[in-house]
Parts: sequence; structure tokens; C-alpha cells
Amino acid sequence: MDISTEDIGGVKVVQFTGNLDTNTAPDAEGALKKLTEEDGAKIIVDFTTVDFVSSAGLRVLLVTAKLLKRSAGALRICGLNETVEEVFEISGFSAILKVFTDQAAALEGF
Repeated sequence: MDISTEDIGGVKVVQFTGNLDTNTAPDAEGALKKLTEEDGAKIIVDFTTVDFVSSAGLRVLLVTAKLLKRSAGALRICGLNETVEEVFEISGFSAILKVFTDQAAALEGF
């Protein structure tokens, strides 16, 4: 998995490429944890180029959301493909996390 980060108007946009699973979750968690160290951090995770997410990947998002909530920050998710969206729906994560269709929608009003 490749991980890239871009700052757009004070919002950190993280782009994962590949699968977010047991093998890649530690790297993803490490990258996101660094971004949560700033109080009030705003993070968007863009899944546009993610093919698959496992329960290990979902756990990374949940941990990140909890860390951000403690420091008055926020997490938004965008760009889910059909397969990943189904995983979010079945697991209930689409109700727990703020999910947007694309990056522009996720950035709006942040």
C-alpha cells in the first residue's frame, strides 16, 4: 500500500492506494497517528484508490476517529468504491464515521 498526504487549507488529506488489511494496517495507523498529534486536526481519508478494506483497516479508522475526538479534531472519509462501501454498510461504519462521495464534498464546510 502507498500512503500520501496533502495539506489543503489546513485539512490533511490522506490517500491510500491498494488494500487496507492486516498487512497494511500498521503502516496506515502509524501515518494517521502522526497526524492526530496536533490538537484540532482535521483529516480526510480518501479511499478512491483503495480496492479492499478488512476489519483491521476499519479498526485503524475507529482508533483515529477516537483520538481526534479527544483533541477536538475530526475525521472524514471519502471516495468509497462499491466493495469498500458495502463493507462500511455491513459493519455499521457508514453510520459511525462521516462518509462523503468525493474529496470536494468532504472538504466542504470542514
